Amino acid sequence: MDTRALRHCLGRFATGVTVVTCRDGERVHGITVNSFTSVSLEPPLVLVSIARSARACELLAGRPFAVNILRAHQRDLALHFAGKPQEGLGIPWEAGRLAPRLAGCLAYLECSPWQAYDGGDHVLYLGRVEEFSYGDGEPLVFFAGVLGPLGEVEREVLARQAR
Repeated sequence: MDTRALRHCLGRFATGVTVVTCRDGERVHGITVNSFTSVSLEPPLVLVSIARSARACELLAGRPFAVNILRAHQRDLALHFAGKPQEGLGIPWEAGRLAPRLAGCLAYLECSPWQAYDGGDHVLYLGRVEEFSYGDGEPLVFFAGVLGPLGEVEREVLARQAR
């Protein structure tokens, strides 16, 4: 199978963008994740899919974590936690009850570890939602390899198709 073509196919599913955060002793860690979904309301479960090759993959094992749903203007945070450090970026951390959070996000969910499953080249982590909060605003989205506010993503994808 042509994995590059499959990746392009899967990229046609528009997603929100999250940063999953956890603590390892005194160190705080985060990873940008767009493979996030709700699983169950009773009990309240969410799932994040983390590449086995990511340093954060091992860090999430058995640890509480927070899913921070990013706002449209938080693109630099998404890039930073995707392994593309942003010069001079201040990380706006907040202390959560279970896990560190990013301040100013559209929403967050703090989770206790529930279960981990083999997902091929990824590990599927389920967390039980223990705390959450949300607000209004425009989300940061990812579609067809473009990251940004919904309107900008749409314009960029249409411009690419016209070329």
